[in-house]
Amino acid sequence: MPSERRQTLGQFLRTQREKLSPSQAGLLVLPHRRRTPGLRREEAAQLCGISTTWYTWLEQGREVTCSPATLSRIATALKMSVTERRYLFTLAELRDPQQIASSSATPDALLSLPRQIKSPAYLLDPLWNVLSANDPAQALFTGWMHSPEPNQLRYVFMNPEARTFLTDWPDRSRRLLAEFRADTAHLARTTAFQALTSALQTESQEFLHFWQDQRVLPREGGQRSFQHPVLGLLKYEQITLTPAEHAGYKLVILTPNAIEQNSAS
Repeated sequence: MPSERRQTLGQFLRTQREKLSPSQAGLLVLPHRRRTPGLRREEAAQLCGISTTWYTWLEQGREVTCSPATLSRIATALKMSVTERRYLFTLAELRDPQQIASSSATPDALLSLPRQIKSPAYLLDPLWNVLSANDPAQALFTGWMHSPEPNQLRYVFMNPEARTFLTDWPDRSRRLLAEFRADTAHLARTTAFQALTSALQTESQEFLHFWQDQRVLPREGGQRSFQHPVLGLLKYEQITLTPAEHAGYKLVILTPNAIEQNSAS
């Protein structure tokens, strides 16, 4: 972590500590005068279960290593809001374990989002399983959305229909897997992640070959072409949105290709 970012992180921690009173932190306040109304460093360290020296160095912006679990305890002990906590982990360039743990509970507000959109739209969970989809998406992705295991990777690599439905299957499937690897790196040790990737490596030679490439790419939107069995060739522009409070989820929207529409008219 650059020294400037460490200094900013330390200053932020100090501000959060000083604005939190002992009573707010759940500490018993003895009847004597304190030099500061906020928490002392040793009190903050005690609440977090770490040494005062190490915590002091962190506030001073020294080059110390901080794990996500330790930073999570600090954020919890200092009663940080969701926004403050997110800012802290952004400064530390770490992934918040609380965000990962909470990804299993999907709010109803998220599940209802696709139904409020006219174009094909669907919601993916952190392992790219379809949680909800509107009627246009259901009609477009019949082989995927109506399968017993509506996981995007399982559809692309295990359903023979995908190889003709995705007009550029070799390139698209390879890129999709590179995007998945980058997007789910923080889940690599979870049972669900290992079960999914292990099964696919066993069941699909293409998946195994691409997985061994170790490619990582950012998830990108852009033009998508589909060879629908009934409607023929369909072209869309894909937009992927990530909810601020639930970063593991993705709302994917496919809007009709404006260029194609204009040329047709």
